[in-house]
Parts: sequence; structure tokens; C-alpha cells
Amino acid sequence: MKFMFSADKRSYKNMRNDELREAFVTDPLFIDGSINLTYTDVDRGLVGGIVPTSQALELPTHKQLAADYFCQRREAGVINIGGSGSITVDGQIYAMANRDSLYIAKESKHIEFRSDDKSMPAKFYLVSYPAHRVTKTVHVPKSLAHTIHLGAQETSNERTIFQSIRPGIVDSCQLVMGITELKTGSVWNTKPPHTHFRRTEIYMYFDLPVEERVFHLMGEPTEVRSLSLPGEVAIASPVWSIHSGVGTTNYTFIWAMGGENQEFDDMDHIKVSDLK
Repeated sequence: MKFMFSADKRSYKNMRNDELREAFVTDPLFIDGSINLTYTDVDRGLVGGIVPTSQALELPTHKQLAADYFCQRREAGVINIGGSGSITVDGQIYAMANRDSLYIAKESKHIEFRSDDKSMPAKFYLVSYPAHRVTKTVHVPKSLAHTIHLGAQETSNERTIFQSIRPGIVDSCQLVMGITELKTGSVWNTKPPHTHFRRTEIYMYFDLPVEERVFHLMGEPTEVRSLSLPGEVAIASPVWSIHSGVGTTNYTFIWAMGGENQEFDDMDHIKVSDLK
């Protein structure tokens, strides 16, 4: 498990791009046959890529979690962005098609990941936050996610949001998670930019051709920095940072939030003209 120690809203203004990456951006997440985890001190979030091939992969604990097993004091959300597979939680098997989500409740002890076909392996993206109560593990197919259509072609931000782990579908402690798919010709992941002081966010961009990039915007509105990101890395966004990004083509991303408030619309919007 790797670790990212974030910068504060004063020091980031003087950091080089490589220093910002070290503080907020993971390495490539998905490696065949392995579990690749990164812990960030932004709300103690933990993000991972899990790609089982010829054999099942069991989610381990780590010394730094000071736990007997991974979810002893944590909840986790998993979305599959690869081939079909399954996740077994304490003996219960959940089939995971592409874009399916699984919420894994606190105190789930044995968690295993499998691919149906090692030549087209599942790619499980995991985000975990500390949890304060025991809830229930819930499988959410993409078809059952709450769907919202936002934006317009004229402003290059026409997109569909699939809220899979959210109140009304999953009773989580603090985790809210889902997928945003941008329409062809749209490149802004959210417009106008916003902040939400009551919760932090982790982004993971994918469905991005290898030669294309997403320019993730971060920082305070009057001190904006940009990081050029390939697909299949994650970036942690602290409460003081704007949440926005623009790509060189359309793409898909998974957002995951933890904090005090689970209301999706709890945003403080910022005019594009006020960004500096």
C-alpha cells in the first residue's frame, strides 16, 4: 500500500507539478493479477485497482490500518470498469458486470475478487472511507442507479450521471459514489466549477485514449493549478479545492465522496469568469 500526504491550501501555491502529483495523484491503478492500494490523508480515503486474472484476489489488511481485516472499521465502494467478474463477501457472491457497483459494509471480513475470463479480466475500482456503524452490503447494477442528465452540447458539458451508492439506494455511513459519462463532443466534467466544504472527493478518469489527457483543475478559485492526467489514475480533491476538469476528448470518470454531508447538490458554485 502506497501513501499520499497532501498539501494545504497555502503551500500548494508554490509547488511544482511533480510535487502536486506526489501529494494528490496515484500511480496507474490497474495491474494484471494484483491489488494496488493507495492511502491518502484527505479524509483518510483509500483508493485501489484490483485486476484478478488466473486466480482470485483477497483484499488484505495492512499494518497502517491497525485492523484485523480491511473493513473492520471501514466501508468500501467498488465499481467494475472491465470484463465481467464477481466479488465474494463473507461467502455471498455478487456478479459484477461492467459498470456495476457494490457497496461493502463495515465488518465484512473476507472479500475476494474474481474475473470470469482472464483474457478479458474485470477491473475493480475501489474507494474506502472510515465507517462508524454497521450497515448492509448492497449490489447496484448500472441499470438501477439514479440517473441524471445535465449540461448541454453548446457548453461542451453534456453528460449523464449514474448515482449508484447514494441515499435512497444504499445506506452508507459517509461514502457516496457513481459514474459520469460525457457525451461525444463534451469535455467539461462539471460546469460551472464548484467546491463543497463539507466533503472531499476522489476522481478517477477512464475511457480515455492513451494519447489523450484530462486537465484536472485544482486549488482555490483565485489560485487555480492544472494537472495533465492520463486515464486510470485517481486524484484526491480536498475541501478547499475547486472540483472541475476538461479533457482533450470526451471520457468517463468515477467520483467518490466522503465527509459530513451526502447530499449530491450540496455545492458552492463558482463563475468561470471568476477563476484566476
